[in-house]
Amino acid sequence: MTTFVALFRGINVGGNHQVKMDALKALHEALGLQGVVAYIQSGNVVFTSEDADVAALKKRIEERFEQAFGFHSEVMLRTSAELEAIIERSPFQDQPGKEGKWVAVMFLASSPDAAAQEALLKAHAGPEELFILGQEAYIYYPDGMGRSKLSGSFVEKKLRTVGTARNWNTVLQLQKLLQPAV
Repeated sequence: MTTFVALFRGINVGGNHQVKMDALKALHEALGLQGVVAYIQSGNVVFTSEDADVAALKKRIEERFEQAFGFHSEVMLRTSAELEAIIERSPFQDQPGKEGKWVAVMFLASSPDAAAQEALLKAHAGPEELFILGQEAYIYYPDGMGRSKLSGSFVEKKLRTVGTARNWNTVLQLQKLLQPAV
């Protein structure tokens, strides 16, 4: 059994594409996934699966989601081991001045190539701090995400991939939910 977190893109944002978390949980259970827990309205679902094929699992979830809710939502899947590595390699670790509510991880659908990363870094003038490591972009928003010009859509456009962001506090809560019960 593999434990995963599914991170849905673009649901329950700004009053658009409303999806209740109990319905999202039920969708995962209907797919035969186990230990399903939905966490906060931004579309985070923790579950275990005997199927460890990430691409096939992602496709099954996205297809069933579209059937159930009438619109497509990209899903970023990460295993518990991958989420642990994402947390461990955060460039903002051990920086107490950078509160979790101002740090975000953008989970990307694919690893951006070097040219795309360079394009984003050249187009970005700050004050945010940005690091791209593998399939994640780590961003510190000193003035908050809402006022930043470094929006998710801007990052996606420059990196030529889609993604979904979660603040650091949410990432740490997901990590706790991924831990096996003792």
